[in-house]
Amino acid sequence: MRHILTAIVLLGLIAIIVFGIELTGTRLMVRIATNLCIMLVLVLGLQVFMGNSGILSFAHIGFMGVGAYVSAMLTIPLQMRSMALPDLYPIVAHIEISPYLGILLGGGIAAAVAAALSYPLMRLSDAAAVITSFAFLVVLHTIMLHWSAVTNGPRTLFGLPNITTLPLAAGFAAIAVITALIFKESRIGVLLRASRDDEIAAGAMGANIPYLRWLAFILSALLAGIGGALWGHYVTSFSPKAFYLKETFVVLGMLVIGGPNTVTGAVAGTILVTLAFEGLRATEGFLNSIQLFSKPVIGLTEIILAMAMIVMLSLRPGGFIATREIGDTVMRWFKFRDKTQ
Repeated sequence: MRHILTAIVLLGLIAIIVFGIELTGTRLMVRIATNLCIMLVLVLGLQVFMGNSGILSFAHIGFMGVGAYVSAMLTIPLQMRSMALPDLYPIVAHIEISPYLGILLGGGIAAAVAAALSYPLMRLSDAAAVITSFAFLVVLHTIMLHWSAVTNGPRTLFGLPNITTLPLAAGFAAIAVITALIFKESRIGVLLRASRDDEIAAGAMGANIPYLRWLAFILSALLAGIGGALWGHYVTSFSPKAFYLKETFVVLGMLVIGGPNTVTGAVAGTILVTLAFEGLRATEGFLNSIQLFSKPVIGLTEIILAMAMIVMLSLRPGGFIATREIGDTVMRWFKFRDKTQ
């Protein structure tokens, strides 16, 4: 019951944001809300793996890039593709599919890459797993940077159809919320969290920990790939630098601040950091417009996010919402109210 209540509350929150902004929002507000929903897909994808396994992963922004480039390669209009990807392989150079199918296929290829390459890494834990996931990100970034036939190399890839609207992004965000909640309460999710709390005890109970982590990693890569494809069809042009350390830092910051162990925390962290980012960007622009300092103010958003992460990890290591989903809190409130009446 509490899981259904959590889903209802979180989906209701997304619906309120979407319908409220669609009815009354300006173009700027629509842009912020669309970006928020795309980030929700990415953060929830990371939460599926990191929140249930307890292993920090840097690799998921790489899967975001895989999804974006796969969808771009197959959906850029043929009349523009010869300019955007002049060296694309003939086998795919004349294939053009629906962008909506391209988004799903981008997520599927990202999941396939994760399935093919990650199983040996799932035997690692703690510092070794973190270092290996970062190496995984470096490998994916290097491939995107130098595989010119598919990615246009370090240059900007352009020409993607602009089909990511606020309702579409919100729909995928809602699916990501439901997916993360179902996985968390599934047998795989429960066993995976047991291994997070006590790996030896979970193994003694018969849990195949590398296999469980592998399944979670594949699902999280699927969501990351879909999020990357959505983002690509929103900005319509990008380069490999968009899928590296800066974006990794932002997504990790959203999850860490909100709380990696709960789906509610992932949603809350994404909303809080997105709003804070937009406010800090506006502040940065205002300070530069009035020329308060002799040199332009640059990097204010990253500095504040880093400080927020330090403060949160110092005061609340589990994040803003560490252990209880919103459904648990609502049920406890109703029970308390019944007792006091």
